[in-house]
Amino acid sequence: MKRIGVISVISGIIASINVNPKGGVPKFPIESTKLCFTGVEGDRQNDLKHHGGPERAVCIYSLELIDALIHEGHSINEGAVGENLTISGIDWSRLKSGSILSIGESEIEITYSATPCKTIAHVFSDSYFSRISEKKHPGWSRFYARVIIEGTVKKGDIVQFIDR
Repeated sequence: MKRIGVISVISGIIASINVNPKGGVPKFPIESTKLCFTGVEGDRQNDLKHHGGPERAVCIYSLELIDALIHEGHSINEGAVGENLTISGIDWSRLKSGSILSIGESEIEITYSATPCKTIAHVFSDSYFSRISEKKHPGWSRFYARVIIEGTVKKGDIVQFIDR
């Protein structure tokens, strides 16, 4: 961790960028894309009532949590639960509404945890998709974010969690 005045910066990397041009899950890996105010370029949502829009422009998840879920016996991988960015090296338990992440040319702000739905049940050995529910299992959720600064992101880009 590097300290800059009263701001600490914790770094990770983009392990995978995931989109589905037809909508829904799974999302498939690509090398780079643009994060826009309205969403992730090249990605589409089938259910606009619960997904997408400025406050849910980007969905993020932790590679370390995916690895832990695999260790539990689930058939999850990057993009399987609908995240656009799979991030490695960030302490997921520190993320909350209002957290800022600088990623590639862009900057995003966490809006809230992403409630899981039955469309991802198939990746869980017992179909218990609530395994990644923030309410039932704090610290295991995906997060939605709004885009503060639009820009291109690439696999391997540095992700900086800015703790103010």
